[in-house]
Amino acid sequence: MKQNIRYAAGSDVGRRREQNEDSGYASGRLLVVADGMGGHAAGELASSAAIAVMRELDATLPETGTDLESVLEGAVHEAARRLVELADIDPARRGMGTTVTAMLWDGYRFALAHLGDSRGYLLRDGALYQMTKDHTLVQSMVDEGRITEDQAAVHPRRSMVLRVLGSEGRAEPDMALREAEPDDRYLLCSDGLTTVLGPEVLHEVLTTVTDPALAVQRLIDLANEGGSPDNVTVIVADVVTPGAGDTHIFRVGAGC
Repeated sequence: MKQNIRYAAGSDVGRRREQNEDSGYASGRLLVVADGMGGHAAGELASSAAIAVMRELDATLPETGTDLESVLEGAVHEAARRLVELADIDPARRGMGTTVTAMLWDGYRFALAHLGDSRGYLLRDGALYQMTKDHTLVQSMVDEGRITEDQAAVHPRRSMVLRVLGSEGRAEPDMALREAEPDDRYLLCSDGLTTVLGPEVLHEVLTTVTDPALAVQRLIDLANEGGSPDNVTVIVADVVTPGAGDTHIFRVGAGC
């Protein structure tokens, strides 16, 4: 049976940044978090450009017959092309980039595209699963057995991202297709949330705060109370029965 999603999104500059370089987008079919990087406001431009491409995808996507993975991956590639184009116009923008974590929904399943260190989580049957793997130096060191997860959390280079959507050319996203189940809850977030809040806190909020909008705000508040050193962007989406879903659009973060 086809299902809907009920969702909310929010973004905050955090405790130590002067401007918000994160961008977020949520609709009844598409959820996206992008965390921009680069000087001279280039990070804000990069994340906004990525979201603009995703909004175009959402506006032109047919209701049925869509190859979710293919069209979402194509949108990521188009966003990369757009960043190269923007950097060609202004050399000061060269080196700008953005993470992208996006989920495209058809009522039965989600396609997931991921580049960088923003994250996607799934809460199912009371258990929280991280769906994405960080494209960072410390994660590669963990994978190679050189450091532990606990050491990675405090490593001085933990913020070094190895693979992002950038002005230097096309980067290949991790792609996956996931079947949805009734009562699934999804969390997409920038690293401004997860550098401050561990999985235990995420799990507690996601299991106790049932309204998506209240869950989003609670997570942002907790990150700021913890002194978040970065912008914080959060999307929470619940799989619900037909007729109970949302249809409005959230556009949050940079440029809003």
